[in-house]
Amino acid sequence: MTASTKTGAVKGTDTGTAAAPVPAAPALDADALLDDQDIRIVVCCGSGGVGKTTTAAALGVRAAERGRKVVVLTIDPARRLAQSMGIDSLDNVPRRVPGIDGEGAGELHAMMLDMKRTFDEIVEAHADGERARAILENPFYQSLSAGFAGTQEYMAMEKLGQLRARNEWDLIIVDTPPSRSALDFLDAPKRLGSFLDGKFIKLLMAPAKMGGRAGMKFLNVGMSMMTGTLGKLLGGQFLRDVQTFVAAMDTMFGGFRTRADATYKLLQAPGTAFLVVATPERDALREAAYFVERLAAEEMPLAGLVLNRVHGSDAARLSAERALAAAENLDDIGIVDQTAGKAGLRDPADSAVTSPEDPESPPSPARSAHTEAPEHAPESEPEAEAVSVEQLTAGLLRLHAERMQVVAREQRTRDRFTALHPEVAVTEVGALPGDVHDLAGLRAIGDRLATGSAPAGAA
Repeated sequence: MTASTKTGAVKGTDTGTAAAPVPAAPALDADALLDDQDIRIVVCCGSGGVGKTTTAAALGVRAAERGRKVVVLTIDPARRLAQSMGIDSLDNVPRRVPGIDGEGAGELHAMMLDMKRTFDEIVEAHADGERARAILENPFYQSLSAGFAGTQEYMAMEKLGQLRARNEWDLIIVDTPPSRSALDFLDAPKRLGSFLDGKFIKLLMAPAKMGGRAGMKFLNVGMSMMTGTLGKLLGGQFLRDVQTFVAAMDTMFGGFRTRADATYKLLQAPGTAFLVVATPERDALREAAYFVERLAAEEMPLAGLVLNRVHGSDAARLSAERALAAAENLDDIGIVDQTAGKAGLRDPADSAVTSPEDPESPPSPARSAHTEAPEHAPESEPEAEAVSVEQLTAGLLRLHAERMQVVAREQRTRDRFTALHPEVAVTEVGALPGDVHDLAGLRAIGDRLATGSAPAGAA
């Protein structure tokens, strides 16, 4: 696809000419989304490292200060959310965030998913004491609850369903797991369902369901080959642990599937809004495009795209090509400004010009190259190399050219996404010069989310 530039965007392409304009994407009104009382769940999704956690936290702060009672659920192990909200630590219990200001402000709570604890809570809630204890102490269960593929994503959806059922908050904001693919969050219930419905699990469940001698006979005859093979590979104790786990969990499997289906339908409901978060980089926006298409296929409501860490410049009228050309002229032929305001040429060896209006000005290093050094000057200290105004200017021009090349590359990447998905509303968040580490930083991100602008000069 041919790279193109939005109307009014920077024209700094490699050839110096502007490509055909791409119609601007509709603007995402973040405040309208947060103020909509019918919206009860906002899911921030996207590939890893694009700022989902910061976006979710900033939305939570802004929504709470606009009067809503909010809980932010994060699955980010880096614990940045707790630090930025001034909380010593987050765990599986929602905790009130202090410092939410403003007239008519609501409340903000935050929590971090504890995958194993959430799994344990499900067992404790849906099994009697003796059976729950047998499950929790089972080695296979401990391994499954700690690291089975898709468990984290499934438990995130399980916790979302629990929070929604409590009806304690009027807005739940979810920061999806930092998975390799953003699609894992949607695939988790089906993956776990496939595991629970799989032939291997059903085969292990059969002896427990048949019971007595029939069960033992089935176990001895029907599973002898499998037990022999897997026993050599994994050990007989592993199979016994799995069989014990399956027997104890048998009555709970249907509940897992039922709740997963209910949460999936909750994500499809009109009260849910998905925000896809990406940076203006090719891989991140490609992942965002896949996710947009998947949400459409699953009939899940997409609110829009948050384009994070967008760069800009206060001097966007000066293209990268012109900045580089000016820097080369300063280096090669020594263009300088004369007092009359006209450009002239000078000897490149002459590294400084003394103003004729200031006869007291000290001679430049070039003019005093043959003068004797003062007697008191220490011979051991080398004389610092002078840097002329022209050299500094050339360096700044090259830095500006690099920035404009980044701006142009990001613009082309955004245009490719817009050309593929012109219906997706977009808000841009200008990059900050440092990390967000407190509520003030989250408010700044919230302001940029609401205005939908990448301020010129954003670092």
